[in-house]
Amino acid sequence: MITDSGGHLLHRCDNDGMENFAASARTNRLTRIVRAVRLLLHVISGLAQSAIYPHLDQPAQRLMAQNWSARLLSILCIRMRYRGTPPPPEAQRVMLAANHISWLDVYALIAVCPARFVAKAEIRSWPLLGWLSRNAGTLFIERTKRSDTARINEHIGNALTTGDRVAIFPEGTTSDGTILRHFHASLLQPAMTVAATLYPVAISYTDTAGKTSKNAPYAGISMLKSVLQILTEPWIDVELIFTDPISSGGKNRRELAREAEHAIAIALSLPLPHTAPGKSSDHRGE
Repeated sequence: MITDSGGHLLHRCDNDGMENFAASARTNRLTRIVRAVRLLLHVISGLAQSAIYPHLDQPAQRLMAQNWSARLLSILCIRMRYRGTPPPPEAQRVMLAANHISWLDVYALIAVCPARFVAKAEIRSWPLLGWLSRNAGTLFIERTKRSDTARINEHIGNALTTGDRVAIFPEGTTSDGTILRHFHASLLQPAMTVAATLYPVAISYTDTAGKTSKNAPYAGISMLKSVLQILTEPWIDVELIFTDPISSGGKNRRELAREAEHAIAIALSLPLPHTAPGKSSDHRGE
């Protein structure tokens, strides 16, 4: 169910018939099994779709990715809301910069604003989802190799100039949703190079009690463990807040990083990342 950008529900849990029961008794074993089976079937359908994905034009690719991602979230009972104004479909040279909590972040963003993502190279080896990511045009970076930044930035710049939106997670790793980590500036260089507009996006997850979700974050656990944690929840609410876009004109990449970091911190009511003694927040390492 698609609505406007006023913070309303974007879609509901896919198995509404089970939702009230699950909410009253947590998620029982039968519900988890049903969800897991439906999830597996959906991933398999994604593998089939990904075979034709590279041969579609850009609008068709975006629609396919958006529909598949929305369906994935619905199966997992991830209830989506968004506020603010996403970039319009006709906008050119658009970069998204978001805080990073979960592997769900990617699909939540695609469900609202389809984009190509920059991801760590290890994701390529993930069962099923790694193959899906490769075929969907994900740009993989070897984060342990500083020399790989120049290569990936060239690919980002090419993608932006050919009409693709590109999304990055400047924190470089996930958090538990209660803090904001330092935004690294290196992957923002292409925004300056091609004069792109940067859209900061704040992401948060809450549980059935309205508190910060403990099962949505993907940190220090395996992918399987993360999926199982999510399946135990009757539902999880995810909210995306699109803050005001930032023009890259006349700014360097550190300034872009600090502005995006500040906008997201305000949107989430979180403190800015800690600045080491003796260092200005505008001159921290990238």
